[in-house]
Amino acid sequence: MYISPMSSFKIAEACRLAMWFALVCVFTLLVAACKGDQSGRLKIGDQAPAFTIVDLEGQTITSENWQGSPVILRFWDTECKYCRADSPIINSYFDTYREQGLKVLYVATANETSERVGAYIEELDIGFPVALDKDGSMARDYQVSLVPQTVFISPDQKIITAVLGGVGEAELEELLGSYLP
Repeated sequence: MYISPMSSFKIAEACRLAMWFALVCVFTLLVAACKGDQSGRLKIGDQAPAFTIVDLEGQTITSENWQGSPVILRFWDTECKYCRADSPIINSYFDTYREQGLKVLYVATANETSERVGAYIEELDIGFPVALDKDGSMARDYQVSLVPQTVFISPDQKIITAVLGGVGEAELEELLGSYLP
């Protein structure tokens, strides 16, 4: 079988075009994947998701009402050893800075019961609002899948950071000290 030089040229050209087409497709997929990832994840400096939740005392708490104050949102459950260990630290920090506007909200996971949460807050003498995220919507909005997770929010409702695991007094002071006179 004889292949003319012109046929070789056409085959080589077709291969080059196919390679360019494949590269363009891969590049397009990569760009689309990166854009999709950026739009859905919360990041430091993002506006904190708005929330409305009823605490165990029947009081409605909204992010709108807490605007202008630094906020600690703690997602937790009663089985969490870190939560038990650092709750007294957060409680003490709240006692020290509540008059300066600090807001703290413990948000118990959807698998908790009011009875277990009530016993926990009584045992640890928690002095700030505690709510039960019955349908898990607040955890979804804040993209919380593991506990404990503590979200720090600035007075202008921007996410300062989120910490997975326990927190200490030095961390609280470093993250919120500049917002508390």
